[in-house]
Amino acid sequence: MYKRLSIVMFPFLLLALIGTGVWGYLEHQEKNTILMKAENQYQRAFHDLSFHLDKLHTELGNTLAVNSTSQDAYKKGLINVWRITSQAQNEISQLPLTMLPFSKTEDFLSKISNFAYRAAVRDLSKHPLDEQEIKTMNALYQHSTEIAKDLRDVQTKVLQNNLRWMDVELALASNKENQDNAIIDGFSTMDKKVGEYPEISWSPAVMSMYQRRDISMLSGPEVTAEDVKQKAAKFLGIDASALKVVENGAGTENHSFSVSAPRDGSPDGIQMDFSSKGGQLLWFSASRDVPEKKLDLRQARDIAAQFLDEHDYKDMTAVSYDEYYNTANLTFAARTNDVINYLEKVAVRVALDNGEVTGLEASDYVFDKKDRQLPAPKLTNEEALKTLSPNFKVTSVDKALIRNDIDEEVLCYQYVGRVNGGVYRVYINADSGAEEKIDHLGAEEAAAVSQ
Repeated sequence: MYKRLSIVMFPFLLLALIGTGVWGYLEHQEKNTILMKAENQYQRAFHDLSFHLDKLHTELGNTLAVNSTSQDAYKKGLINVWRITSQAQNEISQLPLTMLPFSKTEDFLSKISNFAYRAAVRDLSKHPLDEQEIKTMNALYQHSTEIAKDLRDVQTKVLQNNLRWMDVELALASNKENQDNAIIDGFSTMDKKVGEYPEISWSPAVMSMYQRRDISMLSGPEVTAEDVKQKAAKFLGIDASALKVVENGAGTENHSFSVSAPRDGSPDGIQMDFSSKGGQLLWFSASRDVPEKKLDLRQARDIAAQFLDEHDYKDMTAVSYDEYYNTANLTFAARTNDVINYLEKVAVRVALDNGEVTGLEASDYVFDKKDRQLPAPKLTNEEALKTLSPNFKVTSVDKALIRNDIDEEVLCYQYVGRVNGGVYRVYINADSGAEEKIDHLGAEEAAAVSQ
């Protein structure tokens, strides 16, 4: 009986054993294929990075070599510098360097990119590079020489010793101290050198990109936790005893108060943040699941507008509409003297099942609100219209204050209209007639804007 059973079962067991072996082999092959693909991507990004940092050094040298009166050549060189540094930043993002101290080098490349872009997009015939900017470019040229050389040294070691980036990723993931890895050592040394460079005099326009908002920018007296509790209770229309207040970052530029309260149907309850100076609301959230949609964006806009008016955000107009998971996200900007001020804006979140306001983001409004004396536009509406495409069919026009690509506050004519089957919002500089910005409006947003 046992012998007969063995004869019957043996082929099945043999097939199962062979199948397991084949499956294991295929799994091993698939894993190796994935690892090889990742390694190839890392190697390509690394060698491309080395190539582009060499090109950056060359392009900076070429730009400095042109005649100082040749503004077109300067513009072309600066555009190339911006393009190359942008490519280098993209390649750095593809390498497993998140756990490696490489932030100083990334920050340095980011500032080079912004310096080149902001200089290139301005009218160099009217505002040529000044003496300080030329000195800055010379310093960048010298530093880029060292960075390119250090990266070539790492590249040589990688090629000579057939080093793998997958080993770098494993070494970093292991969190072991004193990892013995030539790539890690090379990048760490490079970042340390960059951190020791003498301070470069970047232009104010570049540095404005890196200015952090802090409490010192605000006006008003310092408030206490009890003051904040009362403000939050008034905003929410509930008893203050239900609120809990926590102080954050006392004595620092990020000094604030966080407010929380329980809420039925929401695991996170109600959350709010207030500035310690002036006690201004920065944001509030009362998120919950919204199971169905009963309201459209137009109705949500009206509800949000009423909510803002009731909470002393006066003279606001809706400028952006979006919908996500049965929730409307609407952006409102202040309107003063017929000018839409996009710098002073708030975002409101409305549940589309019952119209409840479940969130408010007011940081831009708090930090950018100030008295601005705007000069009259140099161009009339009729003159600005001539800069638009003849195929652009204008449906509405407003004056708007925006920040352009180089972080300047500019007064524009805002035109909403149709072209090529779509609805667009175009911003034309009210002084120069230059096109500062263009936004494509989605179907639902376009419908809400037209109502």
